[in-house]
Amino acid sequence: MESFDWRVFYHLLWSTDFLRPLGITLFATVASMVLGSLFGLLGALGSLSPVSSLRGATRIYTWIFRGIPTLVQIVFWYDALPELTHGLINLSPLWAGVLALGVNEGAYMTEIIRAGFLSVDEGQHEAAKAVGMPARMRLFTITLPQAMRLIIPPTGNQVINMLKNTSLLFAIAVPEIFATGMNIYSENFRYFEVIATMSILYLLLSSVVTLVVKAVENRYSIDHAIRRSARRALHGA
Repeated sequence: MESFDWRVFYHLLWSTDFLRPLGITLFATVASMVLGSLFGLLGALGSLSPVSSLRGATRIYTWIFRGIPTLVQIVFWYDALPELTHGLINLSPLWAGVLALGVNEGAYMTEIIRAGFLSVDEGQHEAAKAVGMPARMRLFTITLPQAMRLIIPPTGNQVINMLKNTSLLFAIAVPEIFATGMNIYSENFRYFEVIATMSILYLLLSSVVTLVVKAVENRYSIDHAIRRSARRALHGA
């Protein structure tokens, strides 16, 4: 059994081999989460809609995309969709992966955003309706700002999960961190050193995401809102 080669490890860690894959991983994470949040918002609105057909469609959507493994969905969007459309829709590996991860994430974000909406006191909606506030204005001025306090913490966990799920895109040849690592250790056969390098990169990215989420969470926390209101009151006085 060969010992751990620190020279190979340091070379990989500080080389530019993982620089482009790092950017691709970050892009796929952000793009997929934005798409998933959009689908989640639409799904949450559909699940709370008075129209039964919209509620039923949302339940089917979450049932399907939460029940089928993510890897299967990725392969579907890249390989099966072109076949089903006779080549009319033929996405690049990266965009097929982003779409797959985003649509899959939307099923989870639907429940997260829905729970956030339900946490807002119904009396505030009734009061807004009483003064003639349109539904869109109620959503963006009353519901979302208050629901964000409950939505952000689990969304932060989903971002970290998404970061790790981008490694599944190796199956459709997206050159992200894990796929690049596989190519490297298929050439140098230094499995431990390459895996250690990839693990450190994922840990660093996860740590950065955690710090960003914590900052956003503090921004929308109740304590912060109280302190901000107090400052405004003092300045107003």
